[in-house]
Order: sequence, then structure tokens, then C-alpha cells
Amino acid sequence: MSKHILVTSALPYANGSIHLGHILEAVQTDIWVRFQKLIGNECYFFCADDTHGTPIMIAAKKAGKTPESMIEEVQKEHYKDLTSFGVEYDNYYTTNSEENRQFSESIYLTLKKNGHIVARNIEQSYCEHDKMFLPDRFIKGTCPKCGAKDQYGDSCEVCGTSYSPKDLKDSYCSICGTTPVLKESKHLFFKLQDFQNQLKTWMEEGNRLNEGAQKKLQEWFTSGLQEWDISRDGPYFGFAIPEEENKYFYVWLDAPIGYMASSLNHLKDVKKFNEFWKDGKGEIVHFIGKDILYFHGLFWPAMLMGSGYKAPNQLNVHGFLTVNGEKMSKSRGTFINASTFAKHLDIEHFRFYMACRLGSGMEDVDISFDDFVSRVNSDLIGNLVNLVSRVSTSILDKMDRKLGSLSVEGKSLVSELLSKETEIRDAYESRNYSKVMREITGLGDKVNKYVNDYAPWNLIKTDVEKAREVVTTSLNCAKILFTYLAPVTPKIAIAIKELFQVPDLNFLNLSETIENKTLGPYQMLSKRVEEKNISLMISETKEAFEKSNPSPSKQEPNKSNTNETRVGTVSEDGFITIDELSKVELRVGLIKEANPVEGADKLLFVKVDLGEKGIKNVFAGIKASYSAEELVGKKVVVVANLKPRQMKFGLSEAMLLASGKEKTLSLFVPDRDANPGDLLK
Repeated sequence: MSKHILVTSALPYANGSIHLGHILEAVQTDIWVRFQKLIGNECYFFCADDTHGTPIMIAAKKAGKTPESMIEEVQKEHYKDLTSFGVEYDNYYTTNSEENRQFSESIYLTLKKNGHIVARNIEQSYCEHDKMFLPDRFIKGTCPKCGAKDQYGDSCEVCGTSYSPKDLKDSYCSICGTTPVLKESKHLFFKLQDFQNQLKTWMEEGNRLNEGAQKKLQEWFTSGLQEWDISRDGPYFGFAIPEEENKYFYVWLDAPIGYMASSLNHLKDVKKFNEFWKDGKGEIVHFIGKDILYFHGLFWPAMLMGSGYKAPNQLNVHGFLTVNGEKMSKSRGTFINASTFAKHLDIEHFRFYMACRLGSGMEDVDISFDDFVSRVNSDLIGNLVNLVSRVSTSILDKMDRKLGSLSVEGKSLVSELLSKETEIRDAYESRNYSKVMREITGLGDKVNKYVNDYAPWNLIKTDVEKAREVVTTSLNCAKILFTYLAPVTPKIAIAIKELFQVPDLNFLNLSETIENKTLGPYQMLSKRVEEKNISLMISETKEAFEKSNPSPSKQEPNKSNTNETRVGTVSEDGFITIDELSKVELRVGLIKEANPVEGADKLLFVKVDLGEKGIKNVFAGIKASYSAEELVGKKVVVVANLKPRQMKFGLSEAMLLASGKEKTLSLFVPDRDANPGDLLK
């Protein structure tokens, strides 16, 4: 029996362009949705632009536009950029809609009627210069927990702590730089603590959350859930709160309600809408980044519980996108907009590479451009695309493009590929796309070996029918492989479908063979990545940043700053600051595999489990002191955030810590109980 699933991805904020971080989530969601449809499930994919808040109001004012006209322009740009990466929405809407206003008001009034809303006066940051109360994101300062500077007023991007703007140290208005003052104002609060037991039960049910996300939410339960401020003072671009004067819904109240608004706008039918949001006849699945887990894992389900709606069935939480092992940076040219990437590179290559890197956890996902080139050119082009192109072009032309029948050997190879279907389905379902890619490319290697062993380009000169048999087997295997790959590379799947002259490629017709049939003309499926295009993309991104930020280039270079961007420095007194130390992420790692490296005298290739951070590959120069066998199962200390380095033997993604000389090295090991991924403090 097919499932009925409603899927959403997080709403892009209408105050900036779509970048690769947004695309990571959109692609991850789209792959899952396409898979659901290809196995026969009814699956809807809804999203919208998040359009409310003071930042929108101020940005529109600076641009000389109304907020409404600005968000309309941005929505068109966002939709164009997201869909250019093959993301296929059933509806891409806006939170500034009548449906959203009505849902927001009715949910709020129901919560209020049920006693879950309270009002009280609070002290709030106010900018005397700009004559306005400042939203959390318009206040910056030093994190009260870890001491990181220039952090927002609601949470720290370095340590992840959430706090009140009043707790921020050395705070300043991010608009004008003025130190804010405190003023009293009436605010409305949602009593989140009323739902503590319900939320805990909901969180722990089934496969609602991955382990890392559940652990993170548990931290907030341990400290006790707090009331949530859901109101903002005017001037504010958003929905006015009913029965109040000059009060508006905080953007985070109506933003997730945008999922409901987008759903109803598409479905039209209230009965169908209620099947998902009230009756429980359909599943609701959200894809979000770990930075907004707090809102989606606590406030959002509690709002739904308290107003008669159904809480989500799943929250699929992913990590951030890093580039070459570092946070995306405009000045380095790695904070890349979607439109810039699409201009220079093939978007299906990005989809393929992200699938290779994405697991089911919420560890960060890194795009190393060296690895990107290697992985796409080797696994996608050299392995899979090449399998089709070399047996369906000139060789097939010489056979009038007609396939024959599968031989006993051919049927055996096809059966071997089909035997992996359940494993691949399970991996897609759990969003373990990297496992899917490993399985597909591994099967591709086997089929390519079969083709190489028979060499049909030589065989055709002496035995046309045997060559036809080899080509028939190869292309039937290719049909299976590209069906497995179809959720990831939909454009290539369409070209394969046209080549094979079949109505569709899906998991329901996976085992149907193509025999004694004339194929269509071959069209190029994809071509290799050119490194020069990556250089052009990065240069364009850098130039755009420098054009919009000309002042730094005019300043005299600061020697200390220049040094800091190259290597960590030590001051004249021989000390480093706590901020400098915090840049190094030391974690406990469990060595899962260790092997010698062919052609290397000093290296061992080690796979280290870092818990939520995933499995890291390390090439460690410890062969003189340790055998591969004695390393397996050992817990060690690992530098987890070291920039990945492309070595002769492969990509090294972390570093093991050791002391001593080459033949007497001693690895650092944690004392007492320690779990993989634990952060050293």
C-alpha cells in the first residue's frame, strides 16, 4: 500500500540570494521526494519564502521599495535558483499570504483560549538613534558562554548556545553601531513548558529524529523549557496580533505555519489538507538545518499540539555546508551563490557530489573542490556515464541499434544488480545517500569489468551476435543503475529513458528487461568537470565581494591580521588567547579500520569514527610505531576540523595527535570513558 507524505524544506529568508548552503538542503529533500515518487508513494513537496521581520522592512526601505514589492522580486529569484538545480516543488509559496495570516491568527487565538499565552512587561533593547526596538538579530556582541565576538542577540554560531539579548556582552546595534538601552514593553509569551511531557514523548517516538538531533533537544529538556516571546513591537513587517495594539507576530511564529499555508494553497481541498495536518492519514516530514532545530523540535510541534493539529512525523536534520574544510567565506570566494555555480558548472554534478557526501546524521557536509573533480570525473563520468556511452554509440550503430536477448551470464549479472534493491531502498529511505552512491558505483565497477573482459569493440569484428549479447547485458545493467541513481540525477535519467525508449524509469519497473528492441539515438549524458570552471566561479565570487566591499583593499595591510589568516600566531609573551584555542576542534575518535598504504613507507590509512561528525579518512605517518592491526578499536584524539588535504594517495580529512619520534610515536588516548565524537574541553 502506498504512503501519503507531505514534505517540506526550511523556508529561505527573503533578504538575500540563494547560496550553496540552501541548495544542499533543497537537493537533499528533493532526492528523498523523488525516491518516494519513484517507489509509488503519493508525495508532495512544499516550500515558501520566509518574508516577515525587521530585516525585510529595513532592506526594502534602503532599496526604496515597499516590503511587498521586494519580497515578490526575491521570491521569483529564489524559485528560479532553486529549480535550476533540479529541485521540483509541488508548490513554492510565500509566508506573506492570506492563508498564512488566517492560520497564524487561529492558532494563536486557540492557544490563548486554552491558557497557553501570557502577557507581561519586559525590558527590551532599544536603539535611541534608530528609534526602534531591536530584534535579536539586529543586536550583536560577545557570547556570554564562550566569549566569541560579533554574535547575534539570540544565539551563538560558535558554541550553539541560545540566550537573551540582555545576556550578550558589549552589545551594539548592527544597523548603526550604537549601544542599545533597555526599555520596558508589554510582550506576549507562549508557555512552552506546558508541553514538556508531550514533547518529550513525541521526540522519543519511533524514528522521529536522528540520534544527534535527539541528544541536542534533550539538553533543553534537562535545563527546563522556557516561555517563548512571540510578539514584536511596531514598526514591524508582519501580521498584526489580534486583540492587541501595535503588536506583531514574531517571524518565527508564522514562518513554520507557512508550511501549512503552502499546503492549502496547492491542495485547495480542506478535507485533503486535514488528512495530513489533523487526521493523521498522511505523514508530515520536515527537512531542516541543525541551526533551526530549536524552533522545529520544540516550539513548532508544541504550537500544533496546543491548537488541535498533528505534530510532524519526522524531522530530518542536516549539518552546515563547508567548502574545502572551512566555513563558507565571501572574501575567499567560497560563499558561492547558486546562480554563480550554475553559470560555470553542471548542477547535476553538485547533486551527485552532495549525495556522495550526505549521511543520515547532522554532521557538517564538506565540498572539497579537488575531491569534487575527482569524484565526479571518476565515479559519475568514468564509471557510470562511460558505461552507457561506450556501448550505445558507434558499436550499437553497427548493429542497427538493435539489442538482442539476455544470455544466462547476462541474466546472472542483472540478478546481482537487482539483489541490491532492498539495501538501496533502505538507504534512500533513511537519507543515507552516501551508502546509495557507494553501492551504485560498486555495481558499476562490476559491470565495467564485464564490458572490459569481453571488449565488444573488438568482438564485433569477429562475432557480431556475441557483441550484441554483451551490449544487451551492459545496457540492461545500465538501466538498473540509472534507475537507482534517478532521484539524484533526474536529467540524466530522462536522457536514459529516451535512449531506451521506455515510458519511465522507476523502481516499479526496475526488473523489466530491454531485449530485442531498437534503441533511440545516443545523446551526451554528462561531461567531465573542467577545473578551470571552478577557478572562474571562485574568481567571480571574490570579485563580487570585493566590488561590494571596496574599503578593505584601500587600507594598509595589517601584519597581525595577515599572519592570522595564514597560521595561528603566538604573541610576544608566548601565549595564545582562549579564542585562538577554540578554533581547534579536538574530538575523541574510534578507529574502525586501518590499512597500509600501497607505495607509502610511513603512512597508514585509517577510518576514524567521530560520532555525529561521521567517519573521517586519515592518512597518518605512524607506520613505524604502530601496525594496522593494533590500531583497530583504539580510541584516539583527533583534530576534527582540519582542512581536508588532497594527498597523492587520497583525501585526508583529519589528523591524529601523537608525541615522540618517528619510531617511538605515542598516540594520545582519552582517559576513562569517552565516546566517539566527544569534544575535548
